[in-house]
Amino acid sequence: MLPSMNLLFDLDGTLADPFEAFSTSLHSAFAELGLQPPPDNDIRACIGPPIQKSVVSLLGERHNELGAKFIALYRKHHTDIGIFKYRFFPEIDEALPQLQIKHQLYVATSKPLPLAEKVLKHFGKDKYFKKIYGPELDGLRADKADLLSYLLHQEKLIANDCVMIGDREHDIHAAQKNHIKSIGVLWGFGSREELEKAKANHIVNTWAELLDLC
Repeated sequence: MLPSMNLLFDLDGTLADPFEAFSTSLHSAFAELGLQPPPDNDIRACIGPPIQKSVVSLLGERHNELGAKFIALYRKHHTDIGIFKYRFFPEIDEALPQLQIKHQLYVATSKPLPLAEKVLKHFGKDKYFKKIYGPELDGLRADKADLLSYLLHQEKLIANDCVMIGDREHDIHAAQKNHIKSIGVLWGFGSREELEKAKANHIVNTWAELLDLC
């Protein structure tokens, strides 16, 4: 079991299932541009990384031409409608209060900070976290490694006293670049193969396993 630590939680795929929220807003943006949306599996693969990266694979060769407009349309729908379709994993209401007893909890998400704060507050989950960190709407700190570095600096935390908890390889790689240990979770959108290849320090199947580890 880990000693008292600072636990840095990813949002999409770790604390919540954003698929309906994400896909609804993407479909709206595609419709506004008169384009056919990709299959659900392609949309699922884009959950986690910043939208600036996902739009490249979503639009293909048209991302240079339409990328900025697509992101603006997606964000407007997501802010007004999409984020209210989030589905937080029910286990967190039991697990996070237990973790709060021993650890300091933070959110470190690739979702832009204003949207992350809005969705966590709307669903009453912000109460579990000391602070929420995410990139700015203009893309500043969209790279998760930069975001974690900023979090460490702002909170005056020591990397060895922190653990990043996420479901995708970019969570693990960002932690490694900042000399932070990592826990990969398998209830999100990343596979065991992805997390093992990224060299997560630990991989857990369930929230119960995470509680046992932490």
